[in-house]
Amino acid sequence: MQPTDAGPLSLGQLSVWHDIRDLPPSRRHEPNNAAEWNLPPGTAPDAVRAALASLVRRHPSLRTRYDLRDPDAPRQWVSAETAPLVLPAGPADDAAAALAGEPFDLGRQDGWQARLITGQPGPQRLVFVKHHILADAWAQEVLRRELLREIAAPGSLSTPAPGPADLAAEQHGPTGLRRQRAALDHWARLLGRAPAARLPNTGDTAGEVVQATLRSAPALTAARALAARADVSLASAVMAAYVRAVARRCDSDALLVHLMSANRFSGRWKDTVTSMNQWVPTLVEGAGADLTTLARIVHWNSLRAVRHGMHDVTAVAALRLRTPRAPEPACAFNHVALPPKDEPGMTAHTGDWTGPAVSFETPFTTIGPRCYARSQEDGHCLTVRLTARDVGREQCAALLGELHDTVLSAA
Repeated sequence: MQPTDAGPLSLGQLSVWHDIRDLPPSRRHEPNNAAEWNLPPGTAPDAVRAALASLVRRHPSLRTRYDLRDPDAPRQWVSAETAPLVLPAGPADDAAAALAGEPFDLGRQDGWQARLITGQPGPQRLVFVKHHILADAWAQEVLRRELLREIAAPGSLSTPAPGPADLAAEQHGPTGLRRQRAALDHWARLLGRAPAARLPNTGDTAGEVVQATLRSAPALTAARALAARADVSLASAVMAAYVRAVARRCDSDALLVHLMSANRFSGRWKDTVTSMNQWVPTLVEGAGADLTTLARIVHWNSLRAVRHGMHDVTAVAALRLRTPRAPEPACAFNHVALPPKDEPGMTAHTGDWTGPAVSFETPFTTIGPRCYARSQEDGHCLTVRLTARDVGREQCAALLGELHDTVLSAA
């Protein structure tokens, strides 16, 4: 297939494109993500290379190129190139950071690369770096699982999988277009009702982005107890505490919150390797309610919102232009869920944190909402990473501290 045969992006790919289309050259590496995957002891480099080649044949996203000459109408096609797969090898030497810092030319090269980290007697880890338009966190974990499966049983990945172009065809068909119209109606209703609540600018430098991470084992135990008592998901329990902390600083009982919708609710598309995540709005009213009640409010509002997770961000942008008083979200939230880690020896991190421990990091990327919390079960810990613009270190630490204390107080 050639660029003349290119088709539209899927809605998830389009969301990524809108986030990155105006990045200056100095920031074009920011959509990249680096992962380090442990390999079974004694794995030969040729076995890794063969397994990666099988992944490439199975998943079209690993062979997809993009025609971005018209930024308002990006297109995609699956490359027919069959060049031998190159797999460099060498010592660690911060290989992940180095590779992630190299921007991809999406029109001329595949949006991923890999490198073996070798030791004695053979490769110990594989560094896999990909552009976010190629795969979200769920899809990246699918690739890791399938790579290990193919190493253990060569030929197990012979069945081709659907790719983002197949998904785009469905999303632009009659049923998909009806869903897009319903999603746009959802945005219109919420933008028309939401208050203009926002965190005050308390940062030291205008435009500065601060990133802080909370790790706490007690918080995970307490959040699970709150979720069980409220009969909601763990994500809703954590989000309730987060919304409570943000609402107090906004001096508002109602907040417009952007949620990350995974959009992997259909069996056919659940394990598709592409980027399917999209922000979807929900209006949380009653932030001052007791935490159990607030967790239920958050839970049911979130379920209603993610029904409209697949939407055309171009149409939403046009809606905002027609609605000049439409507020920006007060905050954004994403609880990261991954496929089960079913390979022997490949378990989640089980660090020794007791908590709370808050650390600050230099953010690799500053793409995204102004105040964005990303939570995850990390072994026996709850990890919440907060990235915020114009808020400052002190307020970031205070928000995470209040989130932690709020969860523990409800246990």
